[in-house]
Amino acid sequence: MVSTTAFAQNWGGGVDDEDLHFGFSFQYISAEYKILKAANWRNAFYETVDGNGVTYSPESGRQITQPMRAISSPPSVGFGLGFVVNRRISENFDLRATPSLIFSDRVVRYEYEPGPEQQAPVDGLIISNFQTSIDKKVQATMFEFPLGLKIKSNRLNNFRVYWLGGAKYSMDIASKKKTFDEGETPINKLLKNKRNYLSYETGIGFDLYFEYFKMSPEIKVSYSMNDILQHDNTVFANPLDKTKLRHFTFSLFFE
Repeated sequence: MVSTTAFAQNWGGGVDDEDLHFGFSFQYISAEYKILKAANWRNAFYETVDGNGVTYSPESGRQITQPMRAISSPPSVGFGLGFVVNRRISENFDLRATPSLIFSDRVVRYEYEPGPEQQAPVDGLIISNFQTSIDKKVQATMFEFPLGLKIKSNRLNNFRVYWLGGAKYSMDIASKKKTFDEGETPINKLLKNKRNYLSYETGIGFDLYFEYFKMSPEIKVSYSMNDILQHDNTVFANPLDKTKLRHFTFSLFFE
């Protein structure tokens, strides 16, 4: 039994004994917004006199939307690939950076009151000039640089548990054509986010030691520190006071 335990302690390729080691990760992500609504978020929108913007005033021009019923953010899935840079501080503490490339869309759903119905000129169908539900997708390709402290339990043969806490910097590297909406009608304008923001994050995981490497399943949640909405004059940005991004991430690390 003593010899078996001694052999097990050498598993993992001795990665925990190195002052600096590296690895890689695969990530599954669920993203959603925490939405804070503006005071007049229910009001209908109208086209401005010059046709280049929107307003809440019925006297200005053509009505664009019906009064709003609800705003929500259904979770949307994504994935990521990353690297691991781990600096050993002591037996139970590591400083850890995991730069990653993240592909994750976000969705905001706008639900409106039903509009007045009219008879279509073809086939006699009953239709409405207004949509009752619109999903606006924010397409994002993010470079993220998390930096955190990993607090580990003592190793029990080939297993240990850990807690991770820290912050991360995120930068959107998506092409400009994904946010270009010049010349679009008001109802086809895009919802946009800021390109750079900071988040704080925390998670738990397990180190599982194999003969030449260790694998670490990890569950982590991150939350943007500030509002990430780009406040332009559109029917989709104006009803929102603030949007903060939540990420739920399941990762597999190999070191």
